[in-house]
Amino acid sequence: MKRLLLAVTASTLACGAALAAEPPYVDDRSDAGALLRSFYSAINRHEYTRAWSYFGETKPTEDFEQFVNGFKDTEEVSVNIGEPGSEGAAGSVFYNVPIAVLARQKDGSQNVFAGCYTARLANPGIQAEPPFVGMHIEKGDLKPSDKPFEKALPASCGDGPVPPPRDAAMEEAKAAFRATHAAQCSSLASDQPDDAIRPEDYTITYHDSQNGAEGPERTARLIRFFCTAGAYNQIHVYYLADDARGLRELHFATPELDIHYAGNNPEGKVEAINIIGFRAENALINSTYDPQAHTITSNGKWRAKGDASSDGTWLFRNGDFSLVQYDVDATYDGVVNPETILDYNSAP
Repeated sequence: MKRLLLAVTASTLACGAALAAEPPYVDDRSDAGALLRSFYSAINRHEYTRAWSYFGETKPTEDFEQFVNGFKDTEEVSVNIGEPGSEGAAGSVFYNVPIAVLARQKDGSQNVFAGCYTARLANPGIQAEPPFVGMHIEKGDLKPSDKPFEKALPASCGDGPVPPPRDAAMEEAKAAFRATHAAQCSSLASDQPDDAIRPEDYTITYHDSQNGAEGPERTARLIRFFCTAGAYNQIHVYYLADDARGLRELHFATPELDIHYAGNNPEGKVEAINIIGFRAENALINSTYDPQAHTITSNGKWRAKGDASSDGTWLFRNGDFSLVQYDVDATYDGVVNPETILDYNSAP
């Protein structure tokens, strides 16, 4: 007998009178967006000295006391930061950052503001003597907006062209792929260009079973990343994003097999193929997505000839992918003749 293991915004729950969590501390000047998130982190935490420090020589008010006074009625703020535009001038880079701000007052009222900030980074390479001047806010120009907060963000700032819309789901998927698979995937190697991963992107429209065809049409987004390749197999990693659960990496139910060969010889006759459990795999071999059938299929070759292999089919339904068929060709006989060992496509 030979046993083969075939590898192929979180919500916060509040209780009764529990106190609200303290806003997170963010202090990051690595880019213009991070600088503004840091500034508003300081405002939310009422750390006004820190907030004041994010401005350069030109301060937002005549003095610090006036600056603090401007927030005396503010309970908290939420921000939506757009894609910065940039331009170079006299040894510095200036970033024009669109922003929308929702200010919640202590009396329960809310106000929406929109506009632009300008951030400046003096070339660090030519700053020869202390004190070092990091990226800082040069100025801000915000005005009350009559739009809801979700729609108040300006398309762009400055005289440059309007940047392409920010693809938040794709950016999140790329970041998650890099963070999770950098050690395993050759496409993420340090010597590869930034566009080496070249994800494939599909939009899936569907009706969930609870509401049926008469219910609202829903959408999900499937993103596939190339991970690595061997002599005859390619590995891919998948992410799925929707409004209900956000972005998540897909893990695929895969049978764990116990295969019996005559005389315990893998080159001999197959006597039995038993499913002894299931595993959750976060990558698939030689996989493709069929947008018409809404299925992901894989074909894991056990050797180059492809005469021994395992094939899976995962069907998209009710917002996720389920294993519906699994075929195995356990014979090393030079002939491709798989046997279906799991089938939820057929009626009983």
